[in-house]
Amino acid sequence: MAGSAVVLTDDSWLSRVDLKLYRVEGVLALVSGLAVFSLMLLAVVSVSGRNFFGQPLPGYVDWIEQAMPLIAFMGIAFTQRDGGHIRMDMLVGVLKGRPLYVFELFTTFIMLVFMVLMVWGTWAHFQRSFDFASPLWSRDSSMDIGLPIWPAKLLAPVAFSVLSLRLVLQAIGYVKAIISGTSEPVAVPLPIDVATQAAMEASTMSGREE
Repeated sequence: MAGSAVVLTDDSWLSRVDLKLYRVEGVLALVSGLAVFSLMLLAVVSVSGRNFFGQPLPGYVDWIEQAMPLIAFMGIAFTQRDGGHIRMDMLVGVLKGRPLYVFELFTTFIMLVFMVLMVWGTWAHFQRSFDFASPLWSRDSSMDIGLPIWPAKLLAPVAFSVLSLRLVLQAIGYVKAIISGTSEPVAVPLPIDVATQAAMEASTMSGREE
């Protein structure tokens, strides 16, 4: 399905960096999707084991806990790049040109500050769990089968760091748009109207049918 925003590209350095980062974000989003699929398979194995052999999959809840950061965090930068996060479209939709870019720059900056703080906090949380001198390098573990928790805790600052890079690129894109006054800035999600979105979705569906 087509999204509610479109991201333009050109041959500028900003667009090239945007596309390279987008590939990284795509890989992280794919990993997140594979984690969801893996949990589905684990659920089938666990339920089948309980029903047919009287023994569910050992540590099923522990594996869910390990996979949750993959599911929750790995795709947020990918979604941010495509403008897929929940936003006030009714408000943003009435703005055009520089007023729109100023508003987007302000909200992007607020998000960037928040995410930098989140990187700092989650990295400290990871450091409290990780220890080279401990078994499996972990000071804590899951309740059932004793999985080390530090890998799951490391995923949060990694995902938030990628999102921070995305927000920096978008902030640069909005600053350049404000200065130049262009109607087609690159590397930033531009809102599209309902008619255009419907046309994009129709084009996508017709392409699948062919």
